[in-house]
Amino acid sequence: MAWFRKDKKPLKAEDRRDVPTDVFDKCKGCGEILYRERLAQNLNVCPTCGYHLRIGAEGYVGLLIDDGTFEPMDEDLRAADPLGFVDSRPYPSRIAAAEAKGRKEAVLSGTGRLDGIQVALAVMDFDYIGGSMGSVVGEKITRAGKRALERRCPFLIVSASGGARMQEGIYSLMQMAKTSTVLARLHDEGLPFVSILTHPTTGGVTASYAMLGDVNLAEPAALIGFAGPRVIEETIKQELPSGFQRAEFLREHGMVDRVVDRRALKETIAMILRHQFAGWSD
Repeated sequence: MAWFRKDKKPLKAEDRRDVPTDVFDKCKGCGEILYRERLAQNLNVCPTCGYHLRIGAEGYVGLLIDDGTFEPMDEDLRAADPLGFVDSRPYPSRIAAAEAKGRKEAVLSGTGRLDGIQVALAVMDFDYIGGSMGSVVGEKITRAGKRALERRCPFLIVSASGGARMQEGIYSLMQMAKTSTVLARLHDEGLPFVSILTHPTTGGVTASYAMLGDVNLAEPAALIGFAGPRVIEETIKQELPSGFQRAEFLREHGMVDRVVDRRALKETIAMILRHQFAGWSD
């Protein structure tokens, strides 16, 4: 009978107003409601439209680094308040709120093996004050780069950032030069640096280490840029093209070498290191 029949359709947002946050996630690309467990098995990539939902720093470590090989570095470094900065609330309270989420700073660094290849790694976490680059972030990235120099191994940075951390003013801006300097040393020594740009990568991070890779990879549809589109349009007095500052647009214009699905990221990097930089498959 007709009332026992029901067409099977994907669960959409309009079908369920109150979505339990511990069971479901909503895809920002197509609006489909997804089981969180199944989504995690797919590396937070929507199985319907391919939209890449954000994953944390530990997620990228688990994705890129072989099981049991990751050795974290500089876990006890903490941000200070050199300027006594206060806007809507004091900077120390922002730090405390960010640390309450489980992250000690906006970058996780260490060493490990990627498909058997020894690497040094730094992964930014957008959940810590928007992945902003303060003095501790710059110091941890620089130390990880120096570890790559010491061990003569490749260096990888996964970027996800709103840019320089305004609460640290000039101290934050100095990290652009500091991190770029250690990358220049890697270049002089012939040691590869692979930059992975995720959504979003903006501001002073884009203007420094994020775009200095020997190979620049980006996740699909990632927002990548320095200034925002509105500021650029007001400056050049022109309307920006469709897709401006997205990974695919940058790939077409030579700013990104390849747009890579997260599910293929590890094998892609391993292939690049083995074929483009002979000798790194130790």
